Amino acid sequence: MKIIVDADACPRGVKKICEDLSLEYRLDLLMIIDDSHELQGNYRVIQVEKGQDSVDHEIVRNAEKDDIVITQDYGLASILLENTYAILHPDGFRYTRFNIDQLMFQRHMGNKIRQAGGRTKGPKKRKADSDKKFREALLDLLVKCGYRV
Repeated sequence: MKIIVDADACPRGVKKICEDLSLEYRLDLLMIIDDSHELQGNYRVIQVEKGQDSVDHEIVRNAEKDDIVITQDYGLASILLENTYAILHPDGFRYTRFNIDQLMFQRHMGNKIRQAGGRTKGPKKRKADSDKKFREALLDLLVKCGYRV
C-alpha cells in the first residue's frame, strides 16, 4: 500500500500529515505535481509537464488496488473509485460510490452556471479543524487496513 497525493493544490498541512503518517506507518508516499511546483521531503515526487490533467493521468498510471489517494478533484476520484482502496478529500471526507454522483452533479451545475455568465461561491475556505479531520480520517483508514504503529 502507498499513499498518493495530488499535490498541486493540496494544502500544506495535509501534505505534512501524509508525510508524518507514512513515516510512522512505514508506507510509501508519492507526491505528484506538475513542473510549476517544487517539493522536497521524505517521500518520492513525480513531476510531470504542466498541462491539462497531466497530474491526474500520472496518478491514474501509478494508483493500484490497495492504495489511498488524496485529491480535491471529483473527476479524478470518480475514475479511481473502483481501482483503489480509498480516496480522501483534504477536508477529511471519503469519496464513495454513494456520494460521487452527487458531487459530480454539483460540479456540473456549477460549470453550467459559470458558462451562462452566472457566479458561484467559489472554493470554500479551509476550516481550522480541517487538518484534524483529515488526520483522523487517514488514521481510520490505516487502522481498517490493519496497520499498527
